[in-house]
Amino acid sequence: MTTARTPVLVRIAAVEARLFLREPAAVFFAVVLPVALLLTLGATIPGFRDADPSLGGQRFVDAPFTAMMVLLSVVTLALSALPAVLVAYRERGVLRRLSTTPVRPGALLTAQLLINVGVAVVATALTLGLGHVFLGVPPPRSPWAFAGVFVLGSTTMLAIGLLLAAVAPNSKVVQGAGAALMFPLLFLAGMWLPRPLMPEILRRISDFTPTGAFGQALTDALGGGGPQALHLAVLAGWALAAGLAAARLFRWQ
Repeated sequence: MTTARTPVLVRIAAVEARLFLREPAAVFFAVVLPVALLLTLGATIPGFRDADPSLGGQRFVDAPFTAMMVLLSVVTLALSALPAVLVAYRERGVLRRLSTTPVRPGALLTAQLLINVGVAVVATALTLGLGHVFLGVPPPRSPWAFAGVFVLGSTTMLAIGLLLAAVAPNSKVVQGAGAALMFPLLFLAGMWLPRPLMPEILRRISDFTPTGAFGQALTDALGGGGPQALHLAVLAGWALAAGLAAARLFRWQ
């Protein structure tokens, strides 16, 4: 049974990957934009390349800013690309038609999750690799911690994306809701106002948001310190809550 299903899943994933690559906006915002922002701002803003005593002598570009670019890629995929595709498929009856064939709709859902994770991995590898080559950004000082945080954080954000797809009635709503969620969540993560500069109350609120916990855990892993237990617990809690809600509310038609 497993061997019979695997080729089908692989074929579906290959088709979905080709469709994803034909969407220039998705590729740009999830892959190109984070890398371009890192290289452009990292090279043109002198303060990003100056050693900061509050960061243990590291530069701002080494951990906090690079972490934000990794986060930007994952959040874009989870709150924009993934739910938009799933809701569009539901509107067009693709999921309903699949339910009448040996290929269950769950295979398409699995393929979409795999593709988005794969794109996030590629974007992260490009961000770290090109940042190292052109800006001297060091590799993660805690690589295993970074990998674990990346997996947990990506799972959390994709679960939220699935929940968004589950409750959105149509494509227009899911696009608007995704954007409405994305910008405040990125702000709370420190995208425009770094967390050390936030008022204490705002920083505490950030600790309990999925993006705030994810961004800080990535920063800690990049900088060599282990992620805080609080942030890991927050991510796990959001992943569990959103995942269970999405499984309960998701509609195939």
